[in-house]
Amino acid sequence: MFNNKVLHFFAILIYFWFMQLIRNYLRPFLLLIFNLFVLPAFAQQGNYIQLLGQQNKWVDSVYNKLSRRQKIAQLFFVRAHTNKGVKYEDSVANVIDKEQLGGVVFFQGGPVRQAELINRYQHIAKVPLLIAMDGEWGIGMRLDSTLSYPYQMTLGAIQDNTLIYKMGQQVAYDFKRLGMQMNFGPDMDVNNNPDNPVINYRSFGDNKYNVAKKGIAYFKGMQDAGLLTTAKHFPGHGDTNVDSHFELPLLPFTRQRLDSLEEYPFREAIAAGINGVMIAHMSIPALDSTKNRPSTLSKKIVTGVLKDSLGFKGLVVSDAMEMKAVTKYFPNGEAELQAFLAGNDIIELSMDSKKAILKIRKAVRKGLISNADFEAKVKKVLAAKYWAGLNNRKDVITTNLLSDLNREPARQLIQQLSDAAVTMIKGTTESIHLNPLEKTAIVSIGVESYTTFQTELARWSPNCHLFLVNKSTPVADLNRILEMLKQYNQVYVSIHDTRTRPASKLDYSNGVKQFIAALPANNKVVVSVFANAYTIAGLPGIEKSAGLLVCYQMSDELQRAAVKVITGQLKPTGKLPVSVNVYFPTGTGL
Repeated sequence: MFNNKVLHFFAILIYFWFMQLIRNYLRPFLLLIFNLFVLPAFAQQGNYIQLLGQQNKWVDSVYNKLSRRQKIAQLFFVRAHTNKGVKYEDSVANVIDKEQLGGVVFFQGGPVRQAELINRYQHIAKVPLLIAMDGEWGIGMRLDSTLSYPYQMTLGAIQDNTLIYKMGQQVAYDFKRLGMQMNFGPDMDVNNNPDNPVINYRSFGDNKYNVAKKGIAYFKGMQDAGLLTTAKHFPGHGDTNVDSHFELPLLPFTRQRLDSLEEYPFREAIAAGINGVMIAHMSIPALDSTKNRPSTLSKKIVTGVLKDSLGFKGLVVSDAMEMKAVTKYFPNGEAELQAFLAGNDIIELSMDSKKAILKIRKAVRKGLISNADFEAKVKKVLAAKYWAGLNNRKDVITTNLLSDLNREPARQLIQQLSDAAVTMIKGTTESIHLNPLEKTAIVSIGVESYTTFQTELARWSPNCHLFLVNKSTPVADLNRILEMLKQYNQVYVSIHDTRTRPASKLDYSNGVKQFIAALPANNKVVVSVFANAYTIAGLPGIEKSAGLLVCYQMSDELQRAAVKVITGQLKPTGKLPVSVNVYFPTGTGL
């Protein structure tokens, strides 16, 4: 018989074996269960908008302990980074300590550094900070070493909105895991201007009904998992050709047009229970004819249209007050005062919060806002903190943070979303199908090294050769490649935009664009575009290809999805979310 030492030894072995089993196989499953069922419990029960109509002991208690200056400070959110060094981090900590602001908006950096900094900033704050981020395609929009979900234009092609709801839940998990409570998303602008320099691929598309449905699916997924959300940029930033980061855009349309088109997704979002709405910096004469007054600072727009006409009761958030569209005409804290009086509840990224708070304090003392409205505004922010669970705040645990944020269920969902987005706008599944017995050329354009598309497709074609064309390959080399391609029975081409912001026009040389136009002369050329859908309009001749797949952005997942379509593993179900040209209008797809 075994003695006690032997039994103890085997018990230890079994324990470690079991723990390894959990780590390797069960952990992703348990994370998914945690995300879907446990995470929502971190937030308070019920709808945030409904909560605003109820008396709340925690909110009342905090409000009553604050001075007037501290109450005003609750409306201000400061910028934070974790990629700018200790000196910058200390300067933000100093502002939080002295001003006791209401929240922090995080931008670029790393997840572990951010988690540690959130803990530090929360310990400085007397009232828990509301931590926010622009995470339109998840925390990967801002943070390294994390996952990015598809851009909203890519999502606009998907026909199954339940996938987008699931994405919202996964994004909410990431935010909550990092100690954040609010996402400044989704973008619900109707992008009907291909030359829009600031929205564009960030929009679900140019069809207002599709934008509304996709946006609602996304924010409901986030809110149901306990995250505050913000539809932006009211009343609609999709038909502008000026970037409000640098200048004040003009929206010159009639009130009827604005009501029927730009405002439609926001009206639907409000009816569906959106937590927050972000106001755009735009000049809109049909709503407020005051010269150079951004919509953010307009009481006629913020209070008159959004609150009174559309009946929005939730958080009204200003776009960044540091943007030139505002600071150019309203410097030295005047913009923040005007935003406050216009009806904004959260004033984001003030250039000088100390000076702005002082100006607002004087305005409150002079009675420029009623005591009831002032109290309601501050309590609205405190109620958001309560709903998000900040009345029982806990430090962010950094153990296993990276693995939790890069979990397998999230990766699988990104691939599912990518598979569902691929859009065939020319050809049939039979006409684009790869014949592994044929001599095949696989050409990637706009890149310096072999792509995922090439390596994945080459696995299915033993008789293939790979070609690379960068953005400025010399014309002589391009002509030589064209001659070589005549020897191949089938040619598969991938067009890539490697820029961080995939614009409407590719930054290729004219020679490379002419090379693309000449490719369809081959017997069988199938083109996959891993770039902004609008770029197709700038590639005349591409419509003559035997097959044309729109894949919207350069991600490994979308490149794999295109290969699945070409090899017959996947049927393309996506529909164009924007109108490219007369050949390919909105809704085009197999």
